[in-house]
Amino acid sequence: MLVLVTYDVETVSPKGQMRLRKVAKACMNYGQRVQNSVFECVLDYSQFVRLKLELKGLMDEKHDSIRFYNLGNNYNTKVETLGIKHGFNVEEELII
Repeated sequence: MLVLVTYDVETVSPKGQMRLRKVAKACMNYGQRVQNSVFECVLDYSQFVRLKLELKGLMDEKHDSIRFYNLGNNYNTKVETLGIKHGFNVEEELII
């Protein structure tokens, strides 16, 4: 299933800046960054649960917000891009 993960982490304090880096790094372990605080992740259910638990442990629930949008398995018709970022196939291997 394709899950879109978005987050808003308070960065006015050094601790908030550290949380932001940790949240971004955790998301990179599960998916591909498509915008500054937005990741597309192709996950099975157990990976989805692990990601949520990991992010919950990193965030400060009084100051931060993380949202998950489950686009399911038939997401190809649900994602449309305008502008310069044309996207990529999230299921293909990335060659770095």
